[in-house]
Amino acid sequence: MSLRTQIKDDIKAAMKAKDVDKRNALRLLDSAMKQIEVDERRELSDDDVIAIISKQIKQRNDAASQYKNASREDLMQKELDEIAYYQPYLPAQLNDEELKTALEKIIAQLNAQSMKDMGKVMGMAKSTIGTKADGKRINECVKTLLK
Repeated sequence: MSLRTQIKDDIKAAMKAKDVDKRNALRLLDSAMKQIEVDERRELSDDDVIAIISKQIKQRNDAASQYKNASREDLMQKELDEIAYYQPYLPAQLNDEELKTALEKIIAQLNAQSMKDMGKVMGMAKSTIGTKADGKRINECVKTLLK
């Protein structure tokens, strides 16, 4: 079963369970996917769906931090709840040690020596482990490894 189909089934299940918050969050996600399908006139693959979910999570994190700074705990919690609904559709994230090991292999493979090589390392890291770790985490780890 494709990820897109799973999300649609979960929307139906949330409707039957009368879980309004989950239904609305997943509908927003479905709407974002439909928008890309219409704009680009193509069927989305699971990788495309994962990229859309990651983008939505990043937007929710940014909004939550802004709400926190504005002392709007109610709106911040709503954003965090939506993230919790989206998270199960992403592949398992690498822990810090696994991420460091994977990046060390990439650095050795590229023979990267200094921060000047960071672009090469980031490019390869995003293409190989991009869905398993957030870009910000990858960036921070690469900076510590290339010092």
